[in-house]
Amino acid sequence: MTETFHSDPKDSSKDSSSESEGPHSVRELQIANRTLGARNAKLVEMLKSSREKLEEMNSRLEALAEPPNTYGTLLEVNPKGLTAEVFTAGRRMRLQVSPLVERSSLIPGSTVRLGEGQQVVEASGYEDSGDVAQVVEIVGERLIVADKLGEESVVKAAGRLREDVLNKDITPGQSVIVDRKSGWAFEAVSRTEVTSLALEEVPDINYSDIGGLSRQIEQIRDAVELPFLHPEVYTEYGLRPPKGVLLYGPPGNGKTLIAKAVANSLATSVGDSDVSYFLNIKGPELLNKFVGETERQLRQIFEQARRAASSGRPVIVFFDEMEALFRTRGTGVSSDMESTVVPQLLAELDGVEGVENVIVIGASNREELIDPAILRPGRLDVKIRIERPDASAACDILSKHLTADTPIHPSLLEEYGSPEAAAEALRQEIVRQVFIQDDEHRYVRLHFADGTAQDLYWSDFLSGAMLANIVDRAKTLAVKEAIGNAHDAASESGERAPHGLTFEHITAAVAKEAHDNEDLPDTTNPAEWARIYGHTSKRVVDMSLF
Repeated sequence: MTETFHSDPKDSSKDSSSESEGPHSVRELQIANRTLGARNAKLVEMLKSSREKLEEMNSRLEALAEPPNTYGTLLEVNPKGLTAEVFTAGRRMRLQVSPLVERSSLIPGSTVRLGEGQQVVEASGYEDSGDVAQVVEIVGERLIVADKLGEESVVKAAGRLREDVLNKDITPGQSVIVDRKSGWAFEAVSRTEVTSLALEEVPDINYSDIGGLSRQIEQIRDAVELPFLHPEVYTEYGLRPPKGVLLYGPPGNGKTLIAKAVANSLATSVGDSDVSYFLNIKGPELLNKFVGETERQLRQIFEQARRAASSGRPVIVFFDEMEALFRTRGTGVSSDMESTVVPQLLAELDGVEGVENVIVIGASNREELIDPAILRPGRLDVKIRIERPDASAACDILSKHLTADTPIHPSLLEEYGSPEAAAEALRQEIVRQVFIQDDEHRYVRLHFADGTAQDLYWSDFLSGAMLANIVDRAKTLAVKEAIGNAHDAASESGERAPHGLTFEHITAAVAKEAHDNEDLPDTTNPAEWARIYGHTSKRVVDMSLF
């Protein structure tokens, strides 16, 4: 008997429905699982962050509960590195070194942090502040330093300063940061007091920029440049180059310009014009109210010069207003500073003997006030007088300031045919008016001991600076006139009116310069008038003004 089974249509529809719904439910579960996993990762991250913040807060609380740390200066690490000599709280102590401290970081002279039990727990580098002292002498790795009062002490060089000492980058005269109690020097510091006072780049003044001093230029070139450029010839003849030169004479006649031109010429001769060769010392700025401070700065200046010259480079040490520093000893009124400053310079000048490339040039318009010991042969050997310009020298000086490039009025250009000829005519007019000798231009009459007399005119007090000022005054008048004419022309025709230097500008400029300077030699002392005049060796006994 065969049985036949018949399926229910409803049952088959249920089976197909469950088969179609199964995969869809799995995908939803997978998506839900991923979502929950991402949420769980965020919760883990938040818990980790919260745990770290909690640990940080706990560590801060623990730190607040810890006693304060002290610091000291490491003097030395004992053998095996288990203990160290530390200067702290004003005394030297032997302390244990924590095993957590890297031994290579413990360098003598550095600062170390001490824990609660007075053990070394951390190396903290070097001090960058403290007392400033000047290096007097270098003894191996140690320095002899002196403070402002001159008190000397011996300190050791720490860290990078020790390397500088070993490399000979530290020289006497430099300033260092020191801790006198622990006996260490930490760092060299640059002091601007002498650097700003003295060090200059090579001046851009050439001999061609100086007018009316050809004889003096030849003298100083023979004294300074030849021994440096041809030392073998001087050695062959047994000659020693001069140590110093004194430029003296009335003010405003080119003494400083000559010194700068020498520095420029020497720099050009060695082919390295970017190197500083010129130490410009302004006498009054070097003065200091503290005892011994001027002498200290003087030593530092010459040390700076020797250091620069040791590489074979010529160095000019130029003392402007020399009489302010090196007056004749015993002439002090309130204090006799010269009794210590002058010997210091004499010692430095004699010390320059071993350094062939240092040349001292002094400038003064009161040479009679300088101590004679400085001016003797063997110190400032060469003495060059910078005189007031005569008519020929005045023309040469004016040619440096009034050139063919200067705007000259078209009427003069038409009259003389070329800018150079017109400029020469203007220069000659200045010279003519300056050197007029008549009653209007007479200043004073000097009476000499031999019964003779001499009248002094405005030209007898002329200087190169005054000639340059006359040209500047004339140019200023021409500029003002050009601006005024341009304004008037713009309001009328709109065309620019002719402008440029004229003889009228020259005449007005000379008159103004003479008027402004006529009261400058304001003295009734006959000898002072003779000194200002500067062209006579006769003894003046009387004077009469006009």
